[in-house]
Amino acid sequence: MADRKTLKLGLPSERSGPPPIKKKGRGWEISEKRLDALHERAREMRRFPTPAHKALAERFAKADMGRYTFKRQAVIGSAIVDFGCHDLGMAIAIDEEDGSPIDTRRDKSLEAVGIRVMRIRAADILENMEAVLERITLGMRSRIADKREARREHHRSSVPRARD
Repeated sequence: MADRKTLKLGLPSERSGPPPIKKKGRGWEISEKRLDALHERAREMRRFPTPAHKALAERFAKADMGRYTFKRQAVIGSAIVDFGCHDLGMAIAIDEEDGSPIDTRRDKSLEAVGIRVMRIRAADILENMEAVLERITLGMRSRIADKREARREHHRSSVPRARD
C-alpha cells in the first residue's frame, strides 16, 4: 500500500515571521502578462483623456498639495483608477455615466486592501470644479486623519507597557 502524504503544520512558535511576499505583480497575485496589459491600457487611457480627466489633471498639476500627488490612470492591483495617490491610499474614480456593477465590485476590492475610493461624476467636474476640489480636499484631510490615528494606534499597541 502506498504511503499517504499528510500536511504537517509547525507550531506558531516554529514559524519565522509573516509569509513571504509574492513577487508576482509587485506584491499582488497578478501575472506579469496581466500586469503588462494593465499598464499598456493605462498608458492608452492617458494618451486619450476625456474632457473631465483633462480638466482635473490640469487642476492637480497647478495645485500645491505638498507630498501628496495624484497619478493619472494609476494601476493599483488589478484595477486602473482614474487618479491614485499612493501616500494617502486614495483613489478617485470619474463616472462618465452611472456606475456599473463592475465599478462597485472593483471599489469593494480596493477598499478591502485599504484604498479609499472617491467617485465623482464627470458632469460635476466640468460644471462645478471648485465644489469638486473642495470635496477632494475634505476627502484627503479625512484620509490623513485616518492614517495618523492608525499610526497612533499601532504605536500604542507595539510599545511595551510597564507592569504595576
